Amino acid sequence: MLLVVAPRIGVDASGLTLVNALVCLLAVAGMSVGTVYQKRYAGGIDLLSGTLVQYAGALLIVVPLALTESWTIVWSGEMIFAMAWLVLVLSIGAILLLMVLIRRGSAARVASLFYLVPVAAAIESYFLFGETLTLVQIAGSALVVGALLMIRERRIGTRRTPA
Repeated sequence: MLLVVAPRIGVDASGLTLVNALVCLLAVAGMSVGTVYQKRYAGGIDLLSGTLVQYAGALLIVVPLALTESWTIVWSGEMIFAMAWLVLVLSIGAILLLMVLIRRGSAARVASLFYLVPVAAAIESYFLFGETLTLVQIAGSALVVGALLMIRERRIGTRRTPA
């Protein structure tokens, strides 16, 4: 995953450190553990209540970080549209979709979707913004997709019963 997003966040090969990789792994592990926990212990929670609880937890982390910012906002139509898109679709909509997927499907399958986020973002930026994909991004994307396909095939193979 780090290979896919590294060129877009200004990290070249020399900037890929063990700390960067561990933080990325910790983030994905946290999302995966949270997904499994929610499936097991909070599967029947109301979707809007669950979303509210998730955002309340995030608020505890974000508010102290926000206090370090300048609070300067340049209001424009583009900024308002972008903020509305980020809040309504990419935040609230994504969390609601995640909760529906957790409720309806296997927690492991839902958790594995997190690995596709950087791949989808790189492809989206290629088509929507004309960004170029580096060889490292293409190789990283192929590695992620290939690994997920192998895991999926392995799960399907273990469910088949011999005739």
